[in-house]
Amino acid sequence: MRYVIALDVGGTGMKAALVGVDGELLYQARRPTERERGPDAVTAAVLAFAADLRRIGVERHGTEPAAAGVAVPGILDEPAGVVRFAANLGWTDLPLRGLLTEHLGLNVPVALSHDVRTGGLAEGRIGAGAGVDRFVFVPLGTGIAGAIGIDGRVEAGAHGGAGEIGHVVVRPGGAACGCGQRGCLETLASASAVGRAWAAASGDPEATAADAARAVAAGDPRARAVWADAVDALATGLVTALTLLDPRMLVIGGGLAEAGDTLFTPLREAVSAKVTFQRLPLIVPAALGDAAGCLGAGLLAWDLLSAEVATR
Repeated sequence: MRYVIALDVGGTGMKAALVGVDGELLYQARRPTERERGPDAVTAAVLAFAADLRRIGVERHGTEPAAAGVAVPGILDEPAGVVRFAANLGWTDLPLRGLLTEHLGLNVPVALSHDVRTGGLAEGRIGAGAGVDRFVFVPLGTGIAGAIGIDGRVEAGAHGGAGEIGHVVVRPGGAACGCGQRGCLETLASASAVGRAWAAASGDPEATAADAARAVAAGDPRARAVWADAVDALATGLVTALTLLDPRMLVIGGGLAEAGDTLFTPLREAVSAKVTFQRLPLIVPAALGDAAGCLGAGLLAWDLLSAEVATR
């Protein structure tokens, strides 16, 4: 049986799978990244997880994995296989593809890509955007990023930075962002930003975005004000994206999207109110949840094998 390793490395945890030719999940597992122990420990945890997946695959199926696909956050040099900077993991100029190739064996090719673009690849092929020629995938989590889907692939950009919608300035002079600007979209409409705003408004320092959504549904006027501000900022950012890219669909995922109609009803209304000449795209929830990155990593691995066959 042919299979590939799929690994999605997040800021706090890793999701992994062995994936068959038809996309069947043959094995799934999760582990912490151990980032509290520092960047070297994170690297060691990723390499150990990959090696264990290879061992499990060989034990269960009697053959080596055909390839591996890995999704990671941060700024990547994908052609070189290097993670240039990943703040949440503490990595700088880490040659991750080379390290993984060494651990898995030189006969196992490794594909490396940005986690949001990888999730967007999965949503575009087997999720909410399946069959859609142009879409933008925007997960609303700790931060906000985007994946630009075009005819079954995801655009990386000339320097690997395409889709960084979270750093579109929607409130000039607003809150400081980690990128160095002020008023970026993710300072207002990410799940972490909504959680912070609701914690301040409610007086509960432990409050989260999910708590805010529940309070909105219960009719709390303070929560509704926080939510309305976030939705308005998000709509402004999305209208910028659709003005530039003219997508047929906007796929919204991440933790904030779990609020369902509490988010999507006012968001659709706000985007509709802000467009002028632009064609209004469908705005739909993501379909794959937190499995998107791992599923996308599997697709990357199979794509890598297909590309190698095509060049022979």
